[in-house]
Amino acid sequence: MNFEFDETNRFVISINVSREKGTSKTPEEKIELNEFGVIGDAHAGSWHRQVSLLAQEDIDRFSLLDAEGRKFLPGEFAENITTKGIDFKKVAILDKLKIGEAELEISQIGKNCHGDGCSIFVEVGKCVMPKSGVFARVIKGGSIKKNDRIEYFPRLLKIKIITLSDRASKGEYEDKSGPAIINFLKEFFEDKRWHIKYDYCLIPDDKKLLEEELNKSVTENTDIIFTTGGTGIGPKDFTPDVVEKFADKIIPGVMENIRLKFYEKVPSSLLSRSIAAVKSETLIFALPGSVKAVKDYLSEITKILEHAILMLHGLGH
Repeated sequence: MNFEFDETNRFVISINVSREKGTSKTPEEKIELNEFGVIGDAHAGSWHRQVSLLAQEDIDRFSLLDAEGRKFLPGEFAENITTKGIDFKKVAILDKLKIGEAELEISQIGKNCHGDGCSIFVEVGKCVMPKSGVFARVIKGGSIKKNDRIEYFPRLLKIKIITLSDRASKGEYEDKSGPAIINFLKEFFEDKRWHIKYDYCLIPDDKKLLEEELNKSVTENTDIIFTTGGTGIGPKDFTPDVVEKFADKIIPGVMENIRLKFYEKVPSSLLSRSIAAVKSETLIFALPGSVKAVKDYLSEITKILEHAILMLHGLGH
């Protein structure tokens, strides 16, 4: 058995279908996908786990560890598509696959084991799918057959940091809050399955420039925008006003919770007008300007950040 992934040669080993949930799937010559998943498969429906995928390399590893020396076959773990050459441990949610005529979007990594509701678990006492399998929803329907090539398109999670400061933009002092956001997020995402791309800019306290940066970021399909600075009640504190006017939706609970959490230690927290919002499929968080406040706010925002990303894409409900 060869457990190495040959990422230059990605293809379908087997395509599999079952009429009932909780059972192994039977290999077929060809499957047809529509907007609900694999036609005739028990897991098809108007939900996010329409198609399941598992790598043959992971099945072989699992077989090697079996105490009885059993060699597990494609479809036994109830995956619709058994693959070769693609390491699903490197795949992230929202990545895309083109297989045969169909296009899929990764919608879930792994799953909870069904225990006694799973035929493999009942027989063997464990299963490879919860840790190594992935699920996808159909972006474009069509046929898939054995030996079809698999094209993999990683999706970047784009994060934009915008610092607003007249003095820092003039070089009178170094911006520390913007880099602090990047460093905090890098640590947060370090062990998570996303392909992150950071962008950073420093602008003066200027409404028009902020509007231009927000528009540019959304046009470039940025996923998350963090601004820092201009959230107080001073004469040049306009960031929340610009964001609120720009946004499609406001998310009041995020910042309300943060202000209430920190005001006993820092009473001036109640003077912050920080705001969380959505524009199209972009999350926007307007944070205060100090490094300490940035870290305090991010410590709370990151608790809901991934779920918010999924919700914007129709996942995670």
